[in-house]
Amino acid sequence: MFTVLTTNQKGAVAEMAIAHQALELGAGVYFPVGDEGADLIIDLRPRLIRVQCKWACCYGDVVIVRLYSARRAREGLRRTFYNDAEIDAFAAYSRDTGQCYFFLFDELSSRSEIRLRLEPTRNNQAKGVKWAKDYELAARLRAFQGP
Repeated sequence: MFTVLTTNQKGAVAEMAIAHQALELGAGVYFPVGDEGADLIIDLRPRLIRVQCKWACCYGDVVIVRLYSARRAREGLRRTFYNDAEIDAFAAYSRDTGQCYFFLFDELSSRSEIRLRLEPTRNNQAKGVKWAKDYELAARLRAFQGP
């Protein structure tokens, strides 16, 4: 049974899930103080990565990660996009899959969201498909840490 969480609660859960998994992998985790663009910093020794954490939703067999901040304003919904001066990477937690995912900012080429497939497409298309397993946090961080 899942309870309905507020947007802020989802963000907090995502941050903690990502920090927990990074710690289990042996990385250092630091939380910025003040109004910073990054939610946490992952220390891969010697590399520090500023990470923006996101809550990911599943729609069928696709995980969707929105790569912007959204706030209600007088004129409606205001979206704010991140830049490479603020963050180095995005990490996302999906309660539906129980997995954390990781993307370097440079890999996303100005996208507003990324879609990751959990299962093959119905028409068997594979070209251009981003597979969720290829972006799992554990595998991605291990690749950065090296042997």
